Amino acid sequence: MKIVSIVGSTRKGGNTEQLTDLILKGIEHQKIYASDLHIKPIEDLRHSECGFQTVNDDYHKVINALLTSDIVIFGTPIYWYSMTGTMKNIFDRLSHAIRDKRYPHLKEHLKKLQAIAVIVGGDDPRIKGIPLIQQFQYTFEFLNMPFPAYIIGEANKPGEILKDSRALTEASWLNDFLKSK
Repeated sequence: MKIVSIVGSTRKGGNTEQLTDLILKGIEHQKIYASDLHIKPIEDLRHSECGFQTVNDDYHKVINALLTSDIVIFGTPIYWYSMTGTMKNIFDRLSHAIRDKRYPHLKEHLKKLQAIAVIVGGDDPRIKGIPLIQQFQYTFEFLNMPFPAYIIGEANKPGEILKDSRALTEASWLNDFLKSK
């Protein structure tokens, strides 16, 4: 089983990354920091005569990681009640990638790629983060991706996630689940 985590935070070592790391403690995985990649926003050309064009940026690193993984964990802090802009670019560009001739097996692979969402926020996230979880859910449904789990953590200042006993318990449970696969 191969796992990749994509950390959408702009702050390394932040609460979202800490929670994701607890989920993956003792499990071999690849970690991608979205903030380290240069990913251009999508130019929606799907309805134009020429269609999508090849984009010269780092997005291929995300697609190659997805294509070589069985599980992907998308971790993002809640920014203005949604995912971070860096994470949103990754999702927006999927519209292009699933049509890209360089990745002929991507759509089929996504049907087997299990997706897990990890979100952390400081403003009542277990209520106000539900629309973000639904955004993930609808995206995964559109792509026919299995979505077996998500965790919502509550934290604001750096390190506060370690005080969220519910999120820590859920992370431990998910860690055990992943180790059993």
